[in-house]
Amino acid sequence: MLKPASLHAALTAALPELARDPERMTMVIKTGSIINTGTKALSWEYRYTLSLIVLDWSGHADAIIAPLLLWARRNQPELFDNPERRANALRFNVDFLSTTTVDIALEIDLTEAVLARPRDGTPGALNLIHKPEPPGPLDI
Repeated sequence: MLKPASLHAALTAALPELARDPERMTMVIKTGSIINTGTKALSWEYRYTLSLIVLDWSGHADAIIAPLLLWARRNQPELFDNPERRANALRFNVDFLSTTTVDIALEIDLTEAVLARPRDGTPGALNLIHKPEPPGPLDI
């Protein structure tokens, strides 16, 4: 699974506070499934919910949401194509720690398609290719 690391990199690039103190952002996949394509090729799709927690955040939530949405539009564009999916694309919980700091927990449903192709010259070996997402709409 490549998307959690990609999202982590995007958020730390956009939020210097998290780059300076990486322990303040954690990620976990609580639930997931592997869907085989049902074809002769050994290809599959990961479907999972990524939970992202930002601890002791003293900035505005917008500072986290803007780069998260930019990343999602590039890396999971179908979340925004369908009104029903869009309504549940991102979910969050907030724990108020003080009048100035919060823990923000976000959940996003992600998918990653993996193509398995025979490797030339090596019987039984496979090339595993993470299929890129189709280009999504970018307003910025």
